[in-house]
Amino acid sequence: MNKSVIVLCLALATLALSACAEREQTASGIKSDAAPYNGTNRPPPFTAAGWKAGDRNSWEQEMKVRTMQGQNEYAKVP
Repeated sequence: MNKSVIVLCLALATLALSACAEREQTASGIKSDAAPYNGTNRPPPFTAAGWKAGDRNSWEQEMKVRTMQGQNEYAKVP
């Protein structure tokens, strides 16, 4: 009886510790090989007015404008 209790305790300890193992974390979701400046081919409400899809320089300029006008907290302070 003593050996069966020890074996049962070891089995329970093994089961409990196996739940603590870390699972492999892999990236999931949308994977795209397209460059960001190629756009999504969506209608104008989803794109900036002056931006041309596929033009890298135009995309970089729009990102600079968006950063300075909408996301720069120092520009918002009076």
